[in-house]
Amino acid sequence: MKTVILAGGRGTRLLEETSIRPKPMVEVGGRPIIWHIMHIYSSHGFNEFLVACGYKGEQIKDYFHNFFINNSDYFVNLKDNTSEIVKPSDVDWRVGAIDTGIDTMTGGRLVKLKKWLEDETFMVSYGDCVSNIDLQKLLLFHKEHGKIATVTAVRPPARFGALQLDNDMVQEFSEKSQAASGWINGGFFVFEPRIFDYLDGDDCILERDPLENLAQERELYAYRHEGFWLPMDTVRDKERLETLWKTGKAPWKTW
Repeated sequence: MKTVILAGGRGTRLLEETSIRPKPMVEVGGRPIIWHIMHIYSSHGFNEFLVACGYKGEQIKDYFHNFFINNSDYFVNLKDNTSEIVKPSDVDWRVGAIDTGIDTMTGGRLVKLKKWLEDETFMVSYGDCVSNIDLQKLLLFHKEHGKIATVTAVRPPARFGALQLDNDMVQEFSEKSQAASGWINGGFFVFEPRIFDYLDGDDCILERDPLENLAQERELYAYRHEGFWLPMDTVRDKERLETLWKTGKAPWKTW
């Protein structure tokens, strides 16, 4: 089963990083976040990817083109440029890096990948979110309800402390729990090929008409994920992910 990584956006809320690289190539723990996302999928047995490139997509293409040699140990003969691999990369992914346009919207990017996807169920992930989601349970949920689409519902990460006041006196101060917030779209989609009946053109935004129409037709189900989920939208998010990784407390490290 193929997994699409939507990796073409400009990442304008993280300009400190994305002015020089595409957002999926922003590093956490010395590795691009797209590497982390793919490892999440791979740890559940999904090893075939289509990366929908756009903004600064050549950096993503270069990364995967050179991945094997950069993650292997080898000897090279500088006289004739022959090489001998002595310890190959242990990553067994198959990755398609496909240019889907600079300004193409999320639904339009899927349309441009249609010829590789139209005959089977497939997954879709944003190129900036990590989670400890059980992807096999997500897929089973999707198969059991039998509809066209599944979206993963998550609770947004808590960002502010909660206060209980009595006039001006603070009666209680507590860090707001993630569970206290409502459900939002966390990505980690599963689609049947019929999704393409709802997508049309470069300007098609997956999260607008397509998903709205699917919901109205009762063809969209939500898989509720109660665990960890975090998008890398801001510098603060990146710093939080870095801290979790460096302290060995990264919930998304399921491999």
